[in-house]
Amino acid sequence: MTKVDLVEIFKKRTRHPYRPRASDIIEKLFPEFDYFDTPSGSLVAGVANFMEKDLYVIAQQKPKPEDFKTKGDLAVLNRGMLTSDDHSFILSMLKKARAMNQDSTYIFSIIDTYGADISMYSAQRFQAFFISHLIREFLTIPLRTISLILGEGGSGGALAIQVTDIRAQMEDALYATAPPESMASIIFRDPSRIDDALSILKPTARELRALGVIDRVVSSPEDVTDCQGMAENVKNFLNRAIKDLSRSRIKRLIKKRETRAKQYGIYKKSGPLHDLKRYIEKPWKKAFRKPPPDIKIVDHSSLTEVADHYGDIRPEEEGVEYVECGMTSGGKRRGGCGKLIPLKRFLENHNVCPECGFSYTLDASGWIDCLTDPGSFHELHRNLTVFQLLDEDSITDYYRDFLARQEGRSQFKESLVVGSARIHHFRVVIAVSEFYFCGGSMGVVFGEKFRRAVDYAIQENLPFVSLCCSGGARLYEGISALMQMVKTTESVNRLKRHGLPYISILADPATGGAIASYAALGDIVIAEPNALVIFAGPRVMAARGFEVDEELVRSDSLYQISKDIYRSLNYYHRIRGIQEVCERKDMKYTVAKYLDFCTKMGYGPKKKKRKSGKKLVTF
Repeated sequence: MTKVDLVEIFKKRTRHPYRPRASDIIEKLFPEFDYFDTPSGSLVAGVANFMEKDLYVIAQQKPKPEDFKTKGDLAVLNRGMLTSDDHSFILSMLKKARAMNQDSTYIFSIIDTYGADISMYSAQRFQAFFISHLIREFLTIPLRTISLILGEGGSGGALAIQVTDIRAQMEDALYATAPPESMASIIFRDPSRIDDALSILKPTARELRALGVIDRVVSSPEDVTDCQGMAENVKNFLNRAIKDLSRSRIKRLIKKRETRAKQYGIYKKSGPLHDLKRYIEKPWKKAFRKPPPDIKIVDHSSLTEVADHYGDIRPEEEGVEYVECGMTSGGKRRGGCGKLIPLKRFLENHNVCPECGFSYTLDASGWIDCLTDPGSFHELHRNLTVFQLLDEDSITDYYRDFLARQEGRSQFKESLVVGSARIHHFRVVIAVSEFYFCGGSMGVVFGEKFRRAVDYAIQENLPFVSLCCSGGARLYEGISALMQMVKTTESVNRLKRHGLPYISILADPATGGAIASYAALGDIVIAEPNALVIFAGPRVMAARGFEVDEELVRSDSLYQISKDIYRSLNYYHRIRGIQEVCERKDMKYTVAKYLDFCTKMGYGPKKKKRKSGKKLVTF
């Protein structure tokens, strides 16, 4: 499909103003639909009796043209983007459905949204945490689940209710990591380059089925406004989906969700036959050469180096170097007190000004020094790269150029560094974001390294510590990057299932898909002072016309809100927010404190109790 065709579908079909909405399909399919009173017009929910099954329907509703009567309607209707209130309602709805009969209760999600609500209202109410908990709920719920992307599936707002047993998409619908305009603005700095953005996102149903993101493609009527025709096609799909799922046991379906989540982002064909094929294609003299291992374990003792972006470094005394607090490489001040701090003192304080507390973003090496005992960190999977996981054809020229520009910016090869270490003599597995490689963005390597690190923690029965310092999903990888939210969430589920402690540390910034997945699911969530903790960054919010007040979504402010969460458990469910805000110099001790507590409480797989009583011995 050419770029022109993609743009035509996007403008004339996916976003056609009179394309049938979720409520239109519901009215056609379920004449006696029992509507629930939802928090906003962007969410349509209720129960229907379909094929003698109780079908709990969760639908995202884009506004119709006739809904826009005044300018104020745009803010209220919010373009089908669900707020934190809506997500809380869905969690309550799923909790209610859990109590119903497993054999006769189904969940049906209808997706049509630009993405999750990114207003300050939702951000202050832990919108990202709600998304991560919804993904986790759909991965583990003991019910049969179905989803359909009706029009547009955007970002984590769509993913939150799309992780189901059967995942379908309308033939002319699009499902992407981000709206094409946002993608073009971020990557090309030009929102008009929608065609190039769509070519990277690969959002069509055929492409997504090939990637394993969806299972089925539902035909669309020739006339995009034909509600009756679309409803008939959806009805036929729903009939087949329910029949297919009714033949599978719940436990098997849950296991399949877990297996599928592990495979997201591993698209390069592998195995003995494919390896043999690669050898045959190479020159014969290389045919018998042993291939290098995909995984390499190396000893790593991190060294913190100060680069240009840490400000003006100039000698005040002979033989002594200083850092001017708050200055950047471009000579601009972005805060700080402006005092000259001796370089040695600056590094010992983990790149935080000891006078005013202003902090620079710390790289993975610096965080490893900050958190672990000297010389105890041993890196795992250092040599895993995107070229080992993705097919050559799926790596665009734009992405290759982007990766080439990252060389030399970090001593690591990817945006996540994993390994084993000791924290005050406690053995742990640790996963640290490397912000200076692609902004700590989540891509297929990030997700795979996180999964392998969790596997290692389970194998060795060790606590898991993660540090999130990320700008979100790596847009150059398209939908594959978005699906790493599911992969990392599933990994955390396995940690919890094995009874292993998981401590999540939020550094500045903790945004996007990272905070809306694994980083929000820690048993203990600790944040450094003044860390930005939000789903969509301030620049994205401002570009979309939302008011921005960064101070309200910094860790200190969210920590104060977290203290009162226990008063609203019906709203927040299992979300507990941030448990502690801790300075970098004290972070190691704080983590060790919680590790000590977990050790005293006992952790690990629960052993089956032997039945007491005398054994019957037969001869």
